[in-house]
Amino acid sequence: MNHSALAAFLKSRRALIRPSDVGLPTGPRRRVPGLRREEVSQLAGLSADYYTELERGRGSQPSAQVLAALARALRLNGDERDHLFHLAGRRVPPAAHGPTAHVQPALLGLLDQLTSTPAQVITDLHQTLVQNHLAAALVGRPPAVRGPEASFVYRWFTDRDARGIYPAEDHPHHSRVFVADLQAVAARRDSDTEVHQMVAALRRRSQEFADLWDTHDVALRRTDHKRIVHATLGVIELDCHSLFSEDGRQRLLWFSAPPGTEGAAQLQLLSVIGTQDMTTGAKELGQPQA
Repeated sequence: MNHSALAAFLKSRRALIRPSDVGLPTGPRRRVPGLRREEVSQLAGLSADYYTELERGRGSQPSAQVLAALARALRLNGDERDHLFHLAGRRVPPAAHGPTAHVQPALLGLLDQLTSTPAQVITDLHQTLVQNHLAAALVGRPPAVRGPEASFVYRWFTDRDARGIYPAEDHPHHSRVFVADLQAVAARRDSDTEVHQMVAALRRRSQEFADLWDTHDVALRRTDHKRIVHATLGVIELDCHSLFSEDGRQRLLWFSAPPGTEGAAQLQLLSVIGTQDMTTGAKELGQPQA
């Protein structure tokens, strides 16, 4: 790990980002170009002290997840993101999928514009890459896990607690839709061992998944009407929409409700309470995916 080069690179990239680029107010008194350190740490989900240590050329080697978060916060392109990993002495992960994937710029740019509705970018295996603060308030932040457990679909069939995000009577519907969506992804990524290993593991661990997989139903999950269980606001009825990247590996999800509905009123309340009233258990439920 090259501490000094990493520090210099982080400082240089921070100076290039305007607050408006990432949905932050400009404010009248900015003494430095670009973002402040605390703003970068906030966008990346890191402590301000930890990020400051990195910019000072000190501290421990950042993990792949931390580097991916910094790449998103600083809006790095593909080459810059790879350079960041090299400076930190970490292996560059695949660019297209997985929790440390590089979010495609077009989707990230659209996410930045969705400030009044919950939105997040996920992979085609339903691994959350980045989300805005309203999505975190609605469905919680993703658990800090790697491997198959990073996929919400995998947790749906292997972790009973993951299902608490939806009312019990809606579980059969979501199970069917998840499996049909995964069928389409597995066919498109035919030679990808990550997908086949996940499917094999799910068939071993979940009889429900195995039975649904054997129906061979297939349908990408583009839109859906969802009832989401929120710790403070109760059940919120929302429409979930998906925008796919050109290669199909990533998706931008956003949630909406027709004006005048109870769901729309609950979303307005959500923007007020944020994550302050969410219990620890609610935060660890995982993300509903489309």
